[in-house]
Amino acid sequence: MDLDGVADELYAVPPEEFVAVRTQRQHEARAAGDRTLAREVGALPKPTVAAWVCNLLAREQRAEVEGLVELGDLLRQAQESLAGDQLRALDRQRAQLLGALTRQATALARERGTRVGGAVEAQVTDTLRAAMADPEAGAALLSGRLAAAMSYSGLGTTGTRPALRIVPARTGPTRETAGPRSGAAARRAAEEETRRAAEERRHRALEEARRAAEEATAAAAEAVAAAGEERQRVDDLDARRADLQARVAELSDELARTEEQATRTAEELRRAERQRRAAERHATEAAEARDRSLAALRALEQH
Repeated sequence: MDLDGVADELYAVPPEEFVAVRTQRQHEARAAGDRTLAREVGALPKPTVAAWVCNLLAREQRAEVEGLVELGDLLRQAQESLAGDQLRALDRQRAQLLGALTRQATALARERGTRVGGAVEAQVTDTLRAAMADPEAGAALLSGRLAAAMSYSGLGTTGTRPALRIVPARTGPTRETAGPRSGAAARRAAEEETRRAAEERRHRALEEARRAAEEATAAAAEAVAAAGEERQRVDDLDARRADLQARVAELSDELARTEEQATRTAEELRRAERQRRAAERHATEAAEARDRSLAALRALEQH
């Protein structure tokens, strides 16, 4: 474990995980006996959400970000060598590329579960604009280790630059031109090649942004359909509840009537029980009178 590797790891994780991972790497460095590394790791600043989104874009879409930085170089050259209409065309291309890369960055963040609000999105755009306007800011963005967003006022870059850059930002191999060229011809050829490469990258970024928009539209359509299904389900359940409540009311009325009938039947049963006991008593008394009469009759017959 070294500081460069830890920094690459930390500035790639979501901001809410940064402190926990940084603390874990500090503990690991102390356990390995490297107190200097533990102290340096502990000094790494937690990135803002906007800085994390920019770092994510630089890692996931490095070619497009390199194209953005190269286009900034071309614009600075164009201010000295190109005509006004060419400069305006490049400026339009710059605005389109900035918009496309900002949308692409927010889409990447959304895929990782982080929703980007308007304020953060504006900071991302400002950082990309600063990377185009200032070579040092471009290198900082490409390092993928921004701790805070950057902005460009026209007089230089402001804001927090990477707190740690152990190695220079990675750059692709440069192409060597074949054969000797004059200085002006070589510069025009290089400018044309850079312009062509930047245009290709811009088209790729726009295509990615279109795909992200199509996916978002499809997801929104699915969400609307799901919401409609849920509304229908709620309506069905509400109708079912109304039916059950009506049935409960009906059964409650029937139960009340049944209970009233049961009460009346119980009263009739009590009266019938009293009448039965009286009848049984009368029957017993009549039987006893009969027995007495029969006994008297037998006694008279014997005399």
